[in-house]
Amino acid sequence: MQIGVFSVSDITQDPTNGRMPTERERIKAIVAIAKKVEDIGMDVFAIGEHHNPPFFSSSPTTLLGYIAAQTERITLSTATTLITTNDPVKLAEDYAMLQQLADGRVDLVLGRGNTAPVYPWFGKNIQDALELTVENYALLRKLWDEDVVNWQGRFRTPLQNFTATPRPLDGVPPFVWHGSIRTPQIAELAAYYGDGFFANNIFWPKEHYMRLIGLYRERYAHYGHGSADQAIVGLGGQFFMRKNSQDAVNEFRPYFDNAPVYGHGPSLEDFTAQTPLTVGSPQQVIERTLSFADYFGDYQRQLFLIDHAGLPLKTVLEQLDLFGEEVLPVLKKEFAARKPAHVPDAPTHASRKAALAAKQAAGAAPAGAHD
Repeated sequence: MQIGVFSVSDITQDPTNGRMPTERERIKAIVAIAKKVEDIGMDVFAIGEHHNPPFFSSSPTTLLGYIAAQTERITLSTATTLITTNDPVKLAEDYAMLQQLADGRVDLVLGRGNTAPVYPWFGKNIQDALELTVENYALLRKLWDEDVVNWQGRFRTPLQNFTATPRPLDGVPPFVWHGSIRTPQIAELAAYYGDGFFANNIFWPKEHYMRLIGLYRERYAHYGHGSADQAIVGLGGQFFMRKNSQDAVNEFRPYFDNAPVYGHGPSLEDFTAQTPLTVGSPQQVIERTLSFADYFGDYQRQLFLIDHAGLPLKTVLEQLDLFGEEVLPVLKKEFAARKPAHVPDAPTHASRKAALAAKQAAGAAPAGAHD
């Protein structure tokens, strides 16, 4: 099980003191958070993509490249890369460059985003969102898989004898997850290609994601990539911890009550009962997280949102320290113990490179060599 952190990159006023961090403060803070993720033994750091206030992460590859230079082990990912409004040629080049710089420690979550005005900002029509997703991703795959590309589609100019540079490291493109909170066609797309499916798993009751993940697993098997329980699934989640659960509730309540995303709506108690948000002790976070597999099946990646709603950097780093000390070792042990042998681990550059080498060796072997 890969366990890590993802951020949506919001810049939100701290409701306890009225202070609004600057863009620079939040950008520097996210670098500190990513380094702490590695320090405590987590596996993944992921950042979203937005092109509007109150978010700062408009250039994930720039940010992740900077973080790559200051880390050695963690996988650097995106929480969403906009497949609809980014040019597939630029995506192919940017993420291959990041992959080369980070020695393969790169994958990405593709999605359509949740900001409707982004489409006209980049010369696109929101009515074309699904068609853009399908066409752009098909081209992105082709650009990574083929050295010379000839292509013609609906939404961009044709390509003739085009080579995207740099090429993917070791001939292995970054692994792709497809993120969705409500669209079955995205689950279908992920299943068709044998890619991963990332369910945000933050704002909706578990039954909503059970349907989406169930569809993805069913179609993954349909397309011959393996059995349904071997499909590659990632989940989001949220927590706020203190050693004493009531201390956690008291401290987090003003942030929850005033957060732009869910403030002034359901009570904290109702929201934690209906969604995966866990506010309490380390043991409560452990128990809640381990329960996810009971609903969604054995899965490969668990990412947590912890730096939102105006929480100061000091508090976020304290959360990570507590998680590393009391939660992470238990989750790693328990997830490893329950995972059936035939369920794969999350793909990494090393594992995919080895699989490619094995495939090439098998293809080059003489007839009867494997009889």
